[in-house]
Amino acid sequence: MLWVAIIGLVMTVLAVAVAGRRALFLYKLATIGPPAPERVEYARTNVGGEIKAQLVEVFGQKKLLKWTPSGIAHFFVMWAFFILLTVYIEAYGAIIQGAITGTPDFHIPLIGTWGVLGFLQDFIAVACLVGLLVFAGIRIKNSPKTLGRKSRFSGSHLGGAWLVLFMIFNIIWTLFLARGVAAATGHFPYSNGAFVSLALGKILPANDVLEGIALLLHIGFMLVFLVIVVNSKHLHIFTAPLNVLFSRRPDGLGGAPEMRMDGKPVDFEDEDLDPERLGRGKVADTNWKGFLDFYSCTECGRCQSQCPAWNTDKPLSPKMLIIDQRDHAFQIAPYLSAAREDLHEDVLALLDKPLVGEEGVIHPDVLWSCTNCGACVEQCPVDIEHIDHILDMRRYQVMVESSFPSEAGVMVKNLENKGNPWGMSEMKRADWIEELDFEVELVDEKMPEDTEYLFWVGCAGALEDRAKKTTKAVAELLHIAGVKFAVLGPMEACTGDPARRLGMEYLFNMLAQQNIETLNEAGVKKIVATCPHCFNTLANEYPQLGGTYEVVHHTQLLAKLVDEGKLTPITPIEEKITYHDPCFLGRHNKVYSQPRDIMSKVPGVQTQEMHRHKDRGFCCGAGGARMWMEERIGKRINTERVDEALTTNPDTVSTACPFCMVMLGDAINEKKNNGEAKESLEVVDVAQLLIKSVKSPS
Repeated sequence: MLWVAIIGLVMTVLAVAVAGRRALFLYKLATIGPPAPERVEYARTNVGGEIKAQLVEVFGQKKLLKWTPSGIAHFFVMWAFFILLTVYIEAYGAIIQGAITGTPDFHIPLIGTWGVLGFLQDFIAVACLVGLLVFAGIRIKNSPKTLGRKSRFSGSHLGGAWLVLFMIFNIIWTLFLARGVAAATGHFPYSNGAFVSLALGKILPANDVLEGIALLLHIGFMLVFLVIVVNSKHLHIFTAPLNVLFSRRPDGLGGAPEMRMDGKPVDFEDEDLDPERLGRGKVADTNWKGFLDFYSCTECGRCQSQCPAWNTDKPLSPKMLIIDQRDHAFQIAPYLSAAREDLHEDVLALLDKPLVGEEGVIHPDVLWSCTNCGACVEQCPVDIEHIDHILDMRRYQVMVESSFPSEAGVMVKNLENKGNPWGMSEMKRADWIEELDFEVELVDEKMPEDTEYLFWVGCAGALEDRAKKTTKAVAELLHIAGVKFAVLGPMEACTGDPARRLGMEYLFNMLAQQNIETLNEAGVKKIVATCPHCFNTLANEYPQLGGTYEVVHHTQLLAKLVDEGKLTPITPIEEKITYHDPCFLGRHNKVYSQPRDIMSKVPGVQTQEMHRHKDRGFCCGAGGARMWMEERIGKRINTERVDEALTTNPDTVSTACPFCMVMLGDAINEKKNNGEAKESLEVVDVAQLLIKSVKSPS
């Protein structure tokens, strides 16, 4: 059996050398950009959360199991990789022991003769075969050539999905051949449990040469597969666990990442700041976590299948956003370290190709179609953070190139001059108080004594007529419940969410620091906000700048007050209601149950969920600063969402976000004008439903 060991050793050295060379190339490419120390620090300080993420997302395949039958098939194929590692330990042990003693009857110490292990090995191999059949069926049914826009796959390196399926099949059948022959020759370590291998041992010949050939075939196919994996999209087998480990948000998307340069937060007051390096203008400016995203993409398309832009015929495919950057990075990688004077003009043009532009890697229409809803990140089984890529590219376009949709410029000027997107006077922020029949405390430098919450009204809640109804409802409910609160009134400015999501980080920084100074000087500790965008920014982004507060959304506080009996819905509302999940409340912060809990306590309400709800909820189209941009491509996102709402035949559409109220309300009014919706249909906040039921009819 010496010949088996020699051939096996040579094959292994060659394959590991080829795969190692590729791995070194990938490492060097990933580290050409800036560092990301915050990712390492996050993982280091969140050990419990990271362990949970690995158990749930990697080993438990939580996100993939939402998709059946492909998720179940992937679960078994993935676990086959883990469990069958023991088979390769046995295979290498057998050829080494065979070379030394002439008898390849190796078994793993302590556990190598357990029937349970033999059973698991055979079972997972059979399950893997079934999984391959499922994948083949799905691949035939959903062929990219026949799906057109619905799929849009890019070419994989060194072959595609069929090659990988074929190689895994070869690994499995050679596994059973090797184990079956070993069972026939008496070299198999298991006397029970390994039901397939032992059965094959009864029909296969007891031949030492065949056993050696079978072992070499099994190991050889594995080694070829290894080389294929590191050169293809199936690299995610190795990089996905790392990508999950260094993801910022295993539980909800939370806030946007702070802008960094050379691994450090950008200080806009630094005189040495290079304004040309703000954001990401070229793929070489991507940090190593961004490259992990590139390497981890499986091209499965789950992100784009949930994307509101893609589903309304816009050019943004979150999948292709990642793949196009990855492919460009691979294209220029061989030339990055070369002297420019030694390169051909065509290569120089390739190196200087902008990341975003009409002739860039990413078309501007792709970049500006994103609503930051987070559906792509939520659905991605390997935790790719598409929004982070989009924000970094937007930052460069806005602050360096001054290139963004013209209508958003009006919003920016209004934020700069008036502190709100509509450009209205700050003195109007307290006008809604005059419409109440009770007093509301205004903060005068310091929070009034015995005041529990600062009510963050927000720009929309103070200035937009439809949103003001929610503001007044929440204020009245808090008053009825005996919750003491105060508002900033004219001292409140926009949180900066529209500016940050547009990419104008400098303006966000300015507004945020102004608000943080106001809040800290007033001694604010607890905040309740009605706008999910304000809620998300205050809770998840202000801590980046030193503003740390206990922030709750109004639906969370109201649900708590109802549970405590401080608010009691008594008046029936005999209506069929469908609830729309705001993206920045739901996916970004995992607040799904409280709005529904409130509605469930209101007598008479019949709730009907839309097809896409909770973590698969469909965006209204306002996020990512899209509220202030025209939607010129494809179907309007708010129209698509209202069409879905109308399939439930509702009397009312409820939500918990002022942006959603505006977007859905506009689409419903258009439907009314076209005779496609009943005149009585309206959009209301959950708080409006609650106050209507809490107050006795007059």
